[in-house]
Amino acid sequence: MKLLLRSLALLPIAASSIYASDWTTDYKAALVQARAQHKLALLDFTGSDWCQFCKSLEEEVLTQPEFQRYAVQTFVLVTIDFPRKTQLPDDLKRQNAELEKEFQPNGFPTLVVVDSDGKQLGRIVGYDPGSGPQAVIDELRGIVKDIKYSQ
Repeated sequence: MKLLLRSLALLPIAASSIYASDWTTDYKAALVQARAQHKLALLDFTGSDWCQFCKSLEEEVLTQPEFQRYAVQTFVLVTIDFPRKTQLPDDLKRQNAELEKEFQPNGFPTLVVVDSDGKQLGRIVGYDPGSGPQAVIDELRGIVKDIKYSQ
């Protein structure tokens, strides 16, 4: 019985590790995957090491099981990061700069929904700390409600 209780106590830790692996930084590969899986892509334009609203979105929404259950069924998840302290590889910096130019996020964080051809379908700019996963899920559902994934 004690072993079962200890195992259950570790479940949230294990779940968050699994969910973190669902995000990629490779935009082109994500579009290929989205096409193959008949999904859309969700781009998270973030300033991971300096943007407090980005950190709140990450902590309160993107890493939460409720959001992950919805998101992994609908999207291929892509992080487009613009850190100030953390060094990114040059190819990733180039990719992110090109995506910033293409999608022109109005601020950080910005979530952009694209189809498997990279066509923007909608976006969510900013995050209201404390609003939680359901608010973001509802906004995303509003964007994708009439979209067919038969690309």
